[in-house]
Amino acid sequence: MDFTTELKAAARTAGFELVGVCPAVTPAGIHRFYEWLALGYGGAMEYLARRAPAYAHPQHVLDNARSLLMLGMNYHTPLSTSAAPQSGYGRVSTYAHGTVDYHDLIHARLKPLARMIEANFPGSHARGVVDSAPLLEREFAQLAGLGWVGKHTLLINRQYGSWFFLAAVLTDAELAYDKPFETDHCGTCTACLDNCPTQAFPQPMVLDATRCISYLTIELRESIPESLRNDLGDWVFGCDICQSVCPWNRKSPLTQQPEFAPQSDFVPLDLHSLFRMSDEQFRRLFRQTPMWRVKRRGLLRNAAIVLGNQRQESSISTLELGRADPEPVVREACDWALTKIASGG
Repeated sequence: MDFTTELKAAARTAGFELVGVCPAVTPAGIHRFYEWLALGYGGAMEYLARRAPAYAHPQHVLDNARSLLMLGMNYHTPLSTSAAPQSGYGRVSTYAHGTVDYHDLIHARLKPLARMIEANFPGSHARGVVDSAPLLEREFAQLAGLGWVGKHTLLINRQYGSWFFLAAVLTDAELAYDKPFETDHCGTCTACLDNCPTQAFPQPMVLDATRCISYLTIELRESIPESLRNDLGDWVFGCDICQSVCPWNRKSPLTQQPEFAPQSDFVPLDLHSLFRMSDEQFRRLFRQTPMWRVKRRGLLRNAAIVLGNQRQESSISTLELGRADPEPVVREACDWALTKIASGG
């Protein structure tokens, strides 16, 4: 068995269902990425523009990078397409249903693979990355044969749909490369585009993040534009709509990682309890999860908007409590929600 085959087997044993290898090259879509930034579709994610030159080649992530081991880990759970929650509760994106932040779990799985490469090629270097490095993961995943980029801009695999995290191990060693995935299996389907409540796709395969519910509830630190608040519906953290309506996700298998299993504390999320938590209680519940990214102010801002959208008088006392919050964005969102409830919509 050659080394690349052994490495792939080790990756699958580590829990990565999708495994492929590609060369470290300038990504074919780099100019589209720069155009996307120029159009302002990245919104307040200034780190993308700040690191834009680094996306031009993987060698900016690892010196003299020659190969990328591209990986996908399934996070699909039984509640990925669950029905709307009852009043007072909010929806949480599937990737945040579990007990851990996927960055931490995946990084721990990448380290042994990187060490395996370095042990086989004395003097070589390898680095595992997930999300945080300036790397166009979808481009390289397609180049490694893992799937194609759907109209919702996510990578789709024929067996696993799009319910998976992408990760990579970069190395300056040369591995055996896979054939790129060159077929688009979306056909004439536009379910993801048609069902987006905020119309965040100006055209297929182009996302205007400033209109995306995931961006608005996670990446945006300031107040959410009033014109988009109604469209958030029940989503308090992230959004899965474009994935849940995709035909390729109808029969995708469930995750084998117990850490990604839905937790009763989060699925659905009790919005009233958030306003009554101490800082320590909030930290204890969310510190190890993806929801910690938005911190208390972001989650309470989102919760207030969802309660406003649900328009239940039973939420008034909670929102009145939020009007005294030390964070301006929380107070403003609570004022908006109370006005919405009082006006009946």
